[in-house]
Amino acid sequence: MTDPAKLYAELVAAFSAGRWHEAQALTTTLLPLAPRHAGVYGIAGVVSMELQQTSQAEEYLRRATELDPARADFATLHAKALAMLGLWNATLMAADKSLALSSGDPVTLDALGIIYAKAQAHAQAVSAFARAVDLLPENASLRFNLATSLIAIGDVDAAESELQKVVSLDPVYWPAHLALSQIRQQTPDRNHVDLLQSLVTQYPHDIEASIHLNMALAKEYEDLAEYPQAFDHLVRGNAAVNSTRPYSQERDVALFDALMHAFPSSQPITAGYPTDEPIFIVGMPRSGTTLAERIISSHPAVYAAGELQNFAMALQRASGQRAPLMHSPENIAKAVATIDWYQLGSDYLSSARLVSRPEPRFVDKLPHNFLYLGFIAKALPKAKIICLRRDAMDTCLSNFRQLFDRSTSVFDYSSSLLDSGRYYLLFERLMAHWQQVIPGRILDVHYEDLVNQQEPTSRQMLDFCGLPWNDNCLHFESNPAPVATFSALQVRSPMYKSSLMRWMNYEAQMSELKGLLLDGGIDLRG
Repeated sequence: MTDPAKLYAELVAAFSAGRWHEAQALTTTLLPLAPRHAGVYGIAGVVSMELQQTSQAEEYLRRATELDPARADFATLHAKALAMLGLWNATLMAADKSLALSSGDPVTLDALGIIYAKAQAHAQAVSAFARAVDLLPENASLRFNLATSLIAIGDVDAAESELQKVVSLDPVYWPAHLALSQIRQQTPDRNHVDLLQSLVTQYPHDIEASIHLNMALAKEYEDLAEYPQAFDHLVRGNAAVNSTRPYSQERDVALFDALMHAFPSSQPITAGYPTDEPIFIVGMPRSGTTLAERIISSHPAVYAAGELQNFAMALQRASGQRAPLMHSPENIAKAVATIDWYQLGSDYLSSARLVSRPEPRFVDKLPHNFLYLGFIAKALPKAKIICLRRDAMDTCLSNFRQLFDRSTSVFDYSSSLLDSGRYYLLFERLMAHWQQVIPGRILDVHYEDLVNQQEPTSRQMLDFCGLPWNDNCLHFESNPAPVATFSALQVRSPMYKSSLMRWMNYEAQMSELKGLLLDGGIDLRG
């Protein structure tokens, strides 16, 4: 007869050594022998997360919390699994439960802060991080996380103070140096150029230093109107990014082609879940999507849900695949033929809609949802879709200037100015296709029009969404909702025009990009 105690000892050993498949096999054997052992369920949940079996992980961890409701670590892990699934209502409930159990554990508080931030609950994130910092005040990572959430809620002074403490505690905490450069407009009398240059010289072979310090120097030199130096550091920083994971244009070409093939122009868009609650804002990153979100969510009938991954997650579940569908373009056409569109729309809405919000509508602002518009149109036939367009040269430059999330391959194109241009051409081609496939469903809004003609363009967006005019939408900078994007600081200021035609500052360095876009048929508005 199998000895549960011996099996458990073997499980703990495999788990501690990171032998995930062995640990999973042991949990499969052990769970029927110990059906009320919370520890086995907890380990099984973590193992499933490590193997990217998130739905199974959530089931195991939920059972662990039921069997031992006093364990804060189980409650935190369960909240993490729910967040990975994009089930935000359940995530917040689980996080609140864990928070009540873990007031004295800084590691758990930090984990909860990250979970709250992912759930767009940034005030709760600040609270959790602040409590963790109180317990471990010399921990630079905790302070950096606190600063990030303080930026999201608009407390710039407190965020800057925390970032300064981070670099004081740990002078080589490179992301903090970049954040300090980005948090304010640098001036001749107040900047970090000398420090950053000194650090670049001291750490010439540190890839992370090269990435963050050069991008920080590019930002500061641009603020100081020293554009050749700024561009030089942009090139250096992005070259370091590219060295960690080179861009594959072939992968993106295959993806865009697969999407266009799966949704031919002649295909009718009919089925789906009939709700008008979501308003999707899409477009190239750094094209004005956050500004449009802030304007629309300033309306009393709308709240900003943030940059949700929920539609992609719901689509992954509907397609029956373990990996995101966009990672397997060869399976896209098959998924289109088999998906239950009504169920997909319903699943998305139930996961994305916060039950705690009284507003009847919400904005889902994830720029790269432009890839999913065929799916969105079929699953949510009444949902409104707004696509932000921006001058092609400014868009490509703005992508090249931004250090995006490097945990995903989505932004790999941005580490090269010319690759950004090639990606922009793919975007334009796909958007032209969507306009043919789902005519009348997408409102194109030009960022330049939004800046130069704020009220009429804002009225156009609200009218398209079926919303009556509200003067609050002219004062988006007063919108109290958190902003967890790269535009968090800009959109808390009134409308400004300094970002229009920014590329002209780098005209000499961008001539090759200009030729590429013109050859691709792009009308350069400026």
